[in-house]
Amino acid sequence: MTITVELTRFRVAPEHAQALVDARPAMLEDFRADRTGFLGARLIRVTDDEWLDIVDWRSPEDFAASRAKGANLPGVAAFFAVIDELVSAEEGQEG
Repeated sequence: MTITVELTRFRVAPEHAQALVDARPAMLEDFRADRTGFLGARLIRVTDDEWLDIVDWRSPEDFAASRAKGANLPGVAAFFAVIDELVSAEEGQEG
């Protein structure tokens, strides 16, 4: 089985790091409820202000459909609102 992997690196002010972590569970719950093909995610703190979100999708089409929805639900919007700057966004295949 091939998995589509979303790699998103972003910056969050260190004083807002806890708000990001606190917003994460609701964001994941919204993804589980609303995003077809969402398999799971890992949030990695790279430096004091830089984070890497690794999200697994069943297919490139599921990932594209999720991207099109953007911050359509409160949990997703609250998580995105804490992000100060997008550093990079990539897509790859695992398996």
